[in-house]
Amino acid sequence: MEGASSVANRKINDLRLLACTACICTLVSAVAAASQGAQQAPAQSPSALPSRISPKAQELLDHAIQALGGPAFLNYKNISTTGRVFAFSNGAMASVQPYKSIYVPPDKRRFTYGKGKPVTLINNGNEAWELDQYGLTHQLPEQVRQWKIANHYGLDNLLRSIIRQNGVLVLDHGVDFVANQPVYVIDIIDAENVHIRLYLRKTDYLPLRTTYRVQNSITHDWDDYTDDYSDYQRFDGIMTPMNIERSENGERIGQVYRNKASYNVDVPANYFQPSR
Repeated sequence: MEGASSVANRKINDLRLLACTACICTLVSAVAAASQGAQQAPAQSPSALPSRISPKAQELLDHAIQALGGPAFLNYKNISTTGRVFAFSNGAMASVQPYKSIYVPPDKRRFTYGKGKPVTLINNGNEAWELDQYGLTHQLPEQVRQWKIANHYGLDNLLRSIIRQNGVLVLDHGVDFVANQPVYVIDIIDAENVHIRLYLRKTDYLPLRTTYRVQNSITHDWDDYTDDYSDYQRFDGIMTPMNIERSENGERIGQVYRNKASYNVDVPANYFQPSR
């Protein structure tokens, strides 16, 4: 997610209130078996199979992508936003800061928050830096893992990338309610056996919520995440959620209120490399 998880993570690390979580991959290998004395071909790894999407789920996904902007949503190069980011701990607000951000799918961002002494977080693939008044340093491993989880399973990567990957299973899961609104529900099992659930508002097919469960690589417990999307507005032909709220194990940990968004902006050279 934009930056709420990062700010929440930094603030809560500072307050020593909350640990970050991480997702570990489940590795699946092919196994050869003998049958009636004959050697059989190795079984295919799920990740080697093409994505499998039920007809009803495909219809719902098509509607959702079209509602978000169709080709404009699928093909945008970057998004620039400004607004406010909130961090929470134990259900209470821990901090609120203005922010500005540029994000380039699938895994580049430059996110700056704060007023008098701003902090800039830069992520570029597996590289991650933090720049503040004291200089440049690497982000903490917990920060990086939390960012990767939020980003990988965020709405844009989910609909632009994950559902098209090999080994993914996508099924219709009926109807439900989110925030007192009727929704269609889609179940997605990715190639790493992570269960993702997508909730689409019945009236216009816009995504209202995603949930997913990943395993904590330190405790080996399972952590449940919920990302809520609301207040959609159209910018450059793309329906953009202006309010994004993130929860972990039922506890709200971050929220972003956008006040402006622009797509396909000019990005300076080396913008996602550290600068002092």
